[in-house]
Amino acid sequence: MAIALIADVHSPVRSRNAHQPSAAAPLVRMDLVYPESVSPRRALGETLYRLPSGLRSMLPASMRESIRHRIGPFAPWEKGYSPAPPVSPAGSLAGPPDFVGIGVQRAGTTWWFEMLVSHPDVHRQPGVHKERHFFAPYAAQSFGPTDVERYHRWFPRPKGSISGEWTPDYICQPWVPELVQMAAPHTRLLVMVRDPVDRFVSGVAHTPVTQASHLGSVMAEAVQRGFYAWWLRRWTDRFPPEQILVLQYERCIADPVGELERTHRFLGLPSAPPPAQSTDKVSPTRQAKLELSADARRRLVELYAEDVDRLMGSYPALDVALWPNFARG
Repeated sequence: MAIALIADVHSPVRSRNAHQPSAAAPLVRMDLVYPESVSPRRALGETLYRLPSGLRSMLPASMRESIRHRIGPFAPWEKGYSPAPPVSPAGSLAGPPDFVGIGVQRAGTTWWFEMLVSHPDVHRQPGVHKERHFFAPYAAQSFGPTDVERYHRWFPRPKGSISGEWTPDYICQPWVPELVQMAAPHTRLLVMVRDPVDRFVSGVAHTPVTQASHLGSVMAEAVQRGFYAWWLRRWTDRFPPEQILVLQYERCIADPVGELERTHRFLGLPSAPPPAQSTDKVSPTRQAKLELSADARRRLVELYAEDVDRLMGSYPALDVALWPNFARG
């Protein structure tokens, strides 16, 4: 019934491309906050989102995306997205996120976030995308207590649960570390890194290139995202090592159960079994990937080599042997 009703809605929209909250940032009773109105279209989208995954999967992926692009819930970069925090059930508590994933793009972060929120003690607000992109506008705007309070309202959770987000762009937005420190000084930071050459190939495929695109800018951004050690320095200047976990995509692929358990420990969560489809890809690259010539690959490896060495030296749990482009001997 719900699916039939949703399919009859016609409003086409095209898309653009155990840590506890600090006492210094108290939780807020969500039933005491004046709720923003929720449009029927958004409510229908959330109804679809709340359906059991098995029922949702009966629809082809292309149909699910088509429905979502018409009625929501919308990602922060899509037309139709509302910046208003979600309305939560009475009695829910909101406060600074317990964890913030900050990177990196095209490194399995959607897959890992889905794995993480499958834990019974991790709350995910229905209909809310994993990526908040909350701090993007503040490169050119003031940021103060009202903005901090609004950010906290994106993370309602039942008592005893934790909540967070994962916006892969944060790692390479240099104004964001200071703002995250202001809004959530005790949050745990999660980073998933991937062989930077492989990430570059996937990243270029992820970015639509048209005749109007500035190809040099597209390529430069895709290359720059792979200097992980350089970007992480801005975060380690503001957060202590015990609040940062750097995961390796290739290791998570090889040992998802072990690495998920490691993530749980970092977040102070009790042990819990992984979801049944723990190796299923989420948000895979569907576009044709760039064919790198041997010469271009060699030059990229040379560009990244020093940064990879620094990254491996700073985070001994990473294994360079899992990145054949950089493995020696």
